[in-house]
Amino acid sequence: MSVPAVRVSSRPARAAAQAKPAWRAHLVDGWLLRLFSVVAILVFWELYGRSTNPILFTYPSAVAGAAYNMTAEGILLEAIGKSMLVLGVGLAAGTVVGIVLGLAVGRSRIVEALLDLPTIALYATPMVALVPVLVLWFGFGMGAKIVIVFLFAVFPVLINTTRGVKEADPQLEEVARSFCSSERRKWFDLTLPSALPFIVTGVRLAIGRGLIGVVVAEFYTSIAGLGFVIVSNASQFRTSRMFVPIVVLMILGVALTKALEILERRLTPWAQNQR
Repeated sequence: MSVPAVRVSSRPARAAAQAKPAWRAHLVDGWLLRLFSVVAILVFWELYGRSTNPILFTYPSAVAGAAYNMTAEGILLEAIGKSMLVLGVGLAAGTVVGIVLGLAVGRSRIVEALLDLPTIALYATPMVALVPVLVLWFGFGMGAKIVIVFLFAVFPVLINTTRGVKEADPQLEEVARSFCSSERRKWFDLTLPSALPFIVTGVRLAIGRGLIGVVVAEFYTSIAGLGFVIVSNASQFRTSRMFVPIVVLMILGVALTKALEILERRLTPWAQNQR
């Protein structure tokens, strides 16, 4: 009498073998490796900076001391406030306009045909080349800086929003049409949720480009802000004080990007589950 073979699934064993150890998952997914990389860079920078001419380079402890002195003098906080105001207004305007135009381009072939070549031309043009013209048009005040930041930030949002609208699932669109869904319901139930991860990605790229726009604008105007602090200290060979606004810009970029990642996880939980 033969005993029937019992088929044992190997999926649980295979999944257990492929599963990462808890300590490794915590190490990779947590902040230990990130913290280690930052500490390693700072230690190397400190050791190398101390062995070079202080006029040509500096080191973290000197930058920290210069930051303390500039904060006590009120220079640093005032510059951060003015630069953040320009960045906030320009980035907000670029985000709103980019989303509106991206949704229109993604849903209408007529609008896409009208804006296709101008968008490509302006996006391919180095914005730095337009800064002198914009300064002549809008002056040396805050208006020119906001326009420059707007131009730096609007195109990543526009392009990513357009792609997000076009990446909507055609099967879901067919289902919406078969149930006679109104255009308004399709916008809020299908188009916007589909485009939202792309929009957040565009805003994330716009943050970096917006920071570049702020510094470039303040380089040309040389009146106020973090860019003005960089230029004024560089012209006097005060390297430690020159590096303070540079480090501040790095910190601002990281903080804004991480905040946007948290917002993205809250707004698009379905995209995180798919990953």
